[in-house]
Amino acid sequence: MSWRSVVGLVLLVAAVLSGWSAWKHRQVPAPAAVGADRSDYVMNDFELTALDKDGKESVTLRAPEMHRSPADESFSITTPLFLMPDAEGKYWQMRSKTGWLSAKGEELRLTGDVRGTSPDDAIRPTVFETQRLNVFPSDHLAVTDDNVRITQPGSILTGRGFETNLETKQYTIKSQVKSRYEPRSAR
Repeated sequence: MSWRSVVGLVLLVAAVLSGWSAWKHRQVPAPAAVGADRSDYVMNDFELTALDKDGKESVTLRAPEMHRSPADESFSITTPLFLMPDAEGKYWQMRSKTGWLSAKGEELRLTGDVRGTSPDDAIRPTVFETQRLNVFPSDHLAVTDDNVRITQPGSILTGRGFETNLETKQYTIKSQVKSRYEPRSAR
């Protein structure tokens, strides 16, 4: 074996050992931590019906997207439509830009262009509009401290603060109440 072959073999062994050493001591990036804002799961284009403790429909939700938070198991909803049955089984519709639903479904928070509409065949059709609304389905209660506008045939009521019982169809405007009469002939 010539001296060139020996030098070549030594260089080859040195190159393999240095490559192995570099590979063994390389910086391995830590796995990315799951962020607090990351969802457990996402639902798209869905309809969900929740039942009350007696097995009756409490609320139905339709939306294009819903995310579940792993921290508190609550849900963030994009452009939700909540259908809430009244005493006769007819549906109030509640829409908004965004929504939040507690883990056990006892509270809904609607924000951004909230619009509630009475059942289609109501004797006195009612529409209420506000920017925020908290709904408690088991108590058939919807409340807000924001400005509200209630439109019914022949009248428009505005005020600050609102509470309604969706089952009995009674509502209260808490302050700064203004009423405007609009006869049907003016429409």
